[in-house]
Amino acid sequence: MKSLALGVLLVVSLPWPAPADKGSLHLGQVSDFSWENCDGGQDPVVITSLEVEPVPISIPGSVTVGMETRTNILLTSPLKTVVTLEKEMTPGFWLPIPCVKKIGSCTYRDICETIDTFIPPGEACPEPLRTYGLPCHCPFKKGTYSLPKTSFQIPPVKLPPSLSSGNYRAQIVLSNSDARLGCFKIKVSLTDN
Repeated sequence: MKSLALGVLLVVSLPWPAPADKGSLHLGQVSDFSWENCDGGQDPVVITSLEVEPVPISIPGSVTVGMETRTNILLTSPLKTVVTLEKEMTPGFWLPIPCVKKIGSCTYRDICETIDTFIPPGEACPEPLRTYGLPCHCPFKKGTYSLPKTSFQIPPVKLPPSLSSGNYRAQIVLSNSDARLGCFKIKVSLTDN
């Protein structure tokens, strides 16, 4: 998905349904947000900048995101994405979160197909992608893609009980035919209501 940057944009801009399971918690705040490219950004796809304001992020609430991503190659289907999500149980001890209902440490066979389920081919890209001329379907041409600082409204979010308050870290690996294209790490702290 034109690296993680376009993925983040689509996640923020699409109307994602909240799980309605009994015992789910309402996410109240995201704090201590940080990110980095794996291995010093030597992959063909890298995030060159990602700014999120304010931190902490209140949910529901408003967040401003600015980002730039670069790919040195054409990105075509299938684009496999492997997410490894871990929660810090005690200082320095991280426990993997299993994949449940597509949340957690999950493998997505082809993110291009996933995008097409939310934005059918031939349909216009959602805002703010359309305003800034950013693509929302594979293939993604090589080049640099930029989103100037843009504000989004975040609706209330329900979390499954396995994702309660705490520190989390995720690694997202993008690949095609088993060749790694990009790798990104994110750390956040979540607070539920």
